[in-house]
Amino acid sequence: MGGADTAGIIWYLAVLVLVGSALLSRRIRLRTAIGMIVAWIGIFTVILTIASYHDDIAAIATRVSASVTGRSRQTVEGGRLRIPISSDGHYWVEGTINDVPTRFLIDSGATITALSVRTAQAASIDIDTQRMPLVLNTANGPAEAQRGVARRIRVGSISIHDLPVVVSPGFGDVSVLGMNILSRLKSWRVEDGEMILEP
Repeated sequence: MGGADTAGIIWYLAVLVLVGSALLSRRIRLRTAIGMIVAWIGIFTVILTIASYHDDIAAIATRVSASVTGRSRQTVEGGRLRIPISSDGHYWVEGTINDVPTRFLIDSGATITALSVRTAQAASIDIDTQRMPLVLNTANGPAEAQRGVARRIRVGSISIHDLPVVVSPGFGDVSVLGMNILSRLKSWRVEDGEMILEP
């Protein structure tokens, strides 16, 4: 056990002693004290769950809102797109974001579509500065990123509307199409050195 583990255990024991002594000094019945402890554990569990799954809860709320109002916030339309493998072994595609020409790397390992700062500024992406930045694990290590929404991304004949994106200087000049686009397609696959996207 390391020094950090020992310090953590000592800290938790100190908190436990403090809470226990406060309950004993008030002469609260054991049954009442246990009920209060269970209630507080429940409250903190709910708060931590909401904080941990905030993005998933937001996605569910968006789906429920779309089904109630009859409007889908995010759509994918168009025909099949074939993308040949590049000489660097990756799949790159020319497209537009908010009608600004952009070259994208298609990355099935990326959870969300990620934009370079230059691309986001050129495309006038609305950055949500009210929310805490995300910390993403990238090929170059952890990178802090801000959330935003692309009004429209077009790749070949495929068009995606109101797509959540992230923006970070840590991405360099590369903009990535991630799984939040690929997972909305009918299918995507690699055949004979080509990536095939079907809306």
